[in-house]
Amino acid sequence: MSTLAPTGVSFTADQTFFTRLAIGISLFIIFAFAQFSLRGMVRFEAVPWWTHLHAFAMLSWLALWIAQNHLAGRGNLRLHARLGWTGMVLAMGIGALGIYTGQMAITLGRVPPFFSDPFFLALTAVEATAFTAVVLTAIAMRRQTEWHRRLILVSAVIILEPALGRLSPLPFMGVWVYWTVLVLQLMVLGIAMRHDQKVHGRVHAALWVGALALVSCTPCFNPLHSQIGLQQSLPS
Repeated sequence: MSTLAPTGVSFTADQTFFTRLAIGISLFIIFAFAQFSLRGMVRFEAVPWWTHLHAFAMLSWLALWIAQNHLAGRGNLRLHARLGWTGMVLAMGIGALGIYTGQMAITLGRVPPFFSDPFFLALTAVEATAFTAVVLTAIAMRRQTEWHRRLILVSAVIILEPALGRLSPLPFMGVWVYWTVLVLQLMVLGIAMRHDQKVHGRVHAALWVGALALVSCTPCFNPLHSQIGLQQSLPS
């Protein structure tokens, strides 16, 4: 099992950091979507069933993420390992439902007016694919604890984008909204990087890989977000 060399800190204390970060990120995502609905930006009763299913899968994954961190902190690795396969199924379902939801939004004409259809499809497809790929990689590296829990953190930071988008004045920020969201996502990773530097004396490579993944997902850098789609999606 690959680990960082601790500098005077117990595994339990180190795990407490990741548990608290998981709780904080999960609560933020829930708050972002809840306030979006409460402000009347979306009619709950008019949302298609697959969108509700996607939301349920996402909430289940966040709850499982917190539970898995708690189990790791308590040393219950047997149950942690068993539930990990549930997380894999949920991640694959979230990815598939995310892409399907994006496609159906275009089909039903439910795309927000400040997005072009090609851009919106690319946005949902890139993020859903990246989230699933990072989770599956984390599960494949489950025996390398430090890689595993940091990659799971990276996957959660990827899905911060739609949450941050629901708190941003998209029609007024133009393309700058994507730079802003990227900076905020990197700041969250920066919290984990600071923890690593303080506790272990260096930043784990998984967090640098995560930063690269976030940059790659950003519309300003990803080739799947065509230049035409990007230009048409937001006002200049």
